Amino acid sequence: MSLIQVCVLGSFSFALFKTLAFLLQRTHGIDLDGPNRGNWLTGNIMSLFEGGVDYCVQIAEKYGGAVRLYGPLGEIVYVSDPRALYHIVVKDQHIFEEPNQFIMSNKLVFGEGLISTIGEQHRRQRKLLNPVFSTSNMRRLLPTLHPISDRLTSILVSKLPADGSHKEIDILPWLSRCALDGVCQGILGYPSNTLSAAENDSYAEALRKIGPLIGKLMKVRSITAFVMQSCSPYWARKVLDLITVPWLPTQFMADIREMRRIVETMDSASRKAFLERKAAMEAEETSDFIDTACRDGDSMTSMMDIMLKANAVSSNTERLTDAELLGQMNVMVFAGLDTTTSALARCIYLLAQHSGAQARLRSEIRDATKILEEDGDMTSAELPFDVLMSLPFLDSIVKETLRLYPSLPVMARATSKAITLPLQFPARSRSGGYTSAVAIPEGTVTIISILAANRHQGLWGADANEWRPERWLSSPLTAPSQAQEAKCSLDGEDAVSTSRSAPVMGVKDGVRFPGVYSNMMTFLGGSRSCIGFKFAEMELKQIIATLVVRLHFSLPTEPNTQGHVKEIQWKLRAFHIPVVNPPAGDGVTPQVPLNVRLVKKDDFIWNAVV
Repeated sequence: MSLIQVCVLGSFSFALFKTLAFLLQRTHGIDLDGPNRGNWLTGNIMSLFEGGVDYCVQIAEKYGGAVRLYGPLGEIVYVSDPRALYHIVVKDQHIFEEPNQFIMSNKLVFGEGLISTIGEQHRRQRKLLNPVFSTSNMRRLLPTLHPISDRLTSILVSKLPADGSHKEIDILPWLSRCALDGVCQGILGYPSNTLSAAENDSYAEALRKIGPLIGKLMKVRSITAFVMQSCSPYWARKVLDLITVPWLPTQFMADIREMRRIVETMDSASRKAFLERKAAMEAEETSDFIDTACRDGDSMTSMMDIMLKANAVSSNTERLTDAELLGQMNVMVFAGLDTTTSALARCIYLLAQHSGAQARLRSEIRDATKILEEDGDMTSAELPFDVLMSLPFLDSIVKETLRLYPSLPVMARATSKAITLPLQFPARSRSGGYTSAVAIPEGTVTIISILAANRHQGLWGADANEWRPERWLSSPLTAPSQAQEAKCSLDGEDAVSTSRSAPVMGVKDGVRFPGVYSNMMTFLGGSRSCIGFKFAEMELKQIIATLVVRLHFSLPTEPNTQGHVKEIQWKLRAFHIPVVNPPAGDGVTPQVPLNVRLVKKDDFIWNAVV
C-alpha cells in the first residue's frame, strides 16, 4: 500500500472508532414522544423526506412542537414550537450551533462565506453585510432585473401559437435560467445571459448542477469535516486526489469527481469576476469618490459593487479579506438560485391551479401600471420598487407561498452543551403525559421544522394547511422587525410573546415565531437568518408580475399518446422537487409542464365576493 492509501485507511478507521465511541457514551432517554424508531441503524429521520410535507406536518400536530426522532447517531429533537425556536435561533443560538460537518463542507465548496463561518468571524461578516441588503440598495438593484424578466416573458410568448390557443410548456428550465441570470447580474454583476444563449457557459452550468449534487453527497459531509480537521491542506488535497481518480467506477465516485470539477469551475469564474470588479473600484482613485458613490449609489449595479465599496470604507479591524468577500459572492449566488427557482415554480403552479387568484393578481398589476403609464402600454410590468413591493395581492401570494412551501423545509442544529428547552405549548412526553420543557443532552441534533412552524394551526388558524393568500390582506404589509419585537418582550424573556394594538398575521395572544420575515420561519431568525431575503422577495415579485400580466397559466389537460394526463407532484428532498407522476411521467425528472397562452380580455375578471 502507498503512503496515501495508508493515510486514507487510517483516517476512515479513526473516524469509525470515534463514531462508535460516541454512540456507546451517548445517554438516551429524551423525555419526548414520537413515532417508532424504524430502522435499527439509520432510525426514522429519513421519513421526513420519504413521507413528504404531510408527514412533516402531521407528526408535529400529533406529538406537539417538540418530537423525538432517531438518526444514525441516536435521538433527534424535531422542533416547531415558537418559544423553543426563539431559544434555538435567537436567545441560545450560541448553544444550538450549526453542525460541524455543515460548516466544514460549506467551507470546502463555497469558501469563507456566511454559511461557512461561526463565532467572531461570522459576527464581523454579518455586521458588514447587513447594511448591504438594505431596502435602499434593493431599490437601486431592481432595474437590473427588469430586462431579465422581460426577456423571459418574450421567450415564452414566442413559443405560443399565433391564434391565441394554449401550448404545453415545461416552465421549470426557463424559470431556472431566469433566476440564474437574476442572481448573476444582480449579485455578481456578471451577465450570464442563459435565457438567450443556446448553451450555458461553464460557470452557469456549474451553478445549475451544484444544488442537486450537494443533495446527493449529503452522506459524505461527516467524512469531509473529519478529513479537513485532521489533515493539513496538503494531505487533505492528497486524499481528495485519491478518491477522485477516474478509474473508480461507481456512480458515487463519479458524483464526487463532478462536484470537484464544478467547485473548481465556480471558484475560477467567481474569482475572475471578483478581481475585475475590485480592480475597477480601486481605479476610482480617491476615498472621497467612494464616499459619494456609497451615498448616491448611482454607479453600483450589483451586490458585489455595493459590498466592495462598503468594505473599502470599513475600519481595518472590521474589513473583510478578499477570501471572505469571494466566499460571500459564492454563497449569495448559490443561495439565490435553487431557492428562487423553487419558489418561482411553486408560485406559478399555484396560480395555474387557482384561476381566480391569477385573474385578481393580473388585474391588480394592470391597474397599478395604468396609473403610472398614461398610454396604457402593457408590454411590460416595470413597476417602480415602492409600487411593486406594496401591491397587496402580489405580496399576499408571495407570502402565502413562502409560508406554505418554504424552499428549505428543515434546518439542523447541534447542542454544544446540555440545555433545558422551554416550550410555548406542551408536547407529549415518553410517559404519555405532557411536558412544557425538554432537557436536551450535549451533542444532540435538533431539527428546526420550518414546514411545521409555518403551518402551526394555533398561530396560523385552522386552515393553516391551505393556500389562501387572502389571509394576508387584513395584515399590515410591513410587520414589526425582530428587533422591534424583542424590545417589546417582557423582561427580555421571550420575543415570541409581545403585545400590539393592531392584529398581524401569524401572531395570536402575543405569541409569534422568531422569523425575520412576516412572523414565519421561512428565512429563519437571529444572526444566522437568511441575509438576502429582501433580494429574493423582490426578484420573485418582479418576475411574477411581468409573467402574469401577459401570460395565462393552467394545469395540463391534454392526454398523451397513451391517454394519460400529466399530474405534477412535489417531492421533498433538500428542496421541493416537482416531477410528473407515472404513467404520464417518470416520477424522477424535475419538470413543471403547464398550459400557457396569451392573456385575453376576460383573464382580468375576477369575482370580488369572498
